[in-house]
Amino acid sequence: MLPGDIKTVLDVMPADMVVNAIIVTMVANSNCQCYDNVYHVGSSVRNPVRYENLRDYMYRYFTEKPWKDKDGKSIRVGSVSILDMAGFQRYMFIRFLLPTKALKLLNTIFCKYFQKMYIEFNRKIQIVMRLADLYKPYLIFRGFFFFFFLFLVHRFDDMNMEKLRMTARNGGVDEGLIYFGPKMIDWEDYFMNIHFPGTVNFIFK
Repeated sequence: MLPGDIKTVLDVMPADMVVNAIIVTMVANSNCQCYDNVYHVGSSVRNPVRYENLRDYMYRYFTEKPWKDKDGKSIRVGSVSILDMAGFQRYMFIRFLLPTKALKLLNTIFCKYFQKMYIEFNRKIQIVMRLADLYKPYLIFRGFFFFFFLFLVHRFDDMNMEKLRMTARNGGVDEGLIYFGPKMIDWEDYFMNIHFPGTVNFIFK
């Protein structure tokens, strides 16, 4: 179970493209005092990917290339359920907070016999709830009702970065060497063949 809105647009970019954008920005502004320019490196305007896309790619990848347990058996994965914040809080209350409150009561009745267990359970639940609250603005990031109840999605303005890309292109910068435009990204290919394999190989192994 994860909190979020599956229609939320994630503003993501591969790290190497972010580095390329920083380098080009530094060079382009090296001789001017442009303190009021904001260069937003993102994909939400020109090549959006949604929370539901990330969920589906993750499920497909770990279904096709499952992790192995200590005995070498494939670990079966299930599709992740994404709940709105109210639904997530209800789930956490029924599934974890109520049992923890019951454990707290038992701990009091039995003279703190379950103290260590209660402290550990409560600590983990508080961490999860804190993380959910911390990431709420990014996982549930929608606009409000406007003309004829059209639902708007927040996007970050990257016009300055687009102008910089055009300037670099016109200046003869080799885009194959230092490309930082989101339009070229095939999100399915990126997550399935680059991001997830890299995460598994270099972080979890």
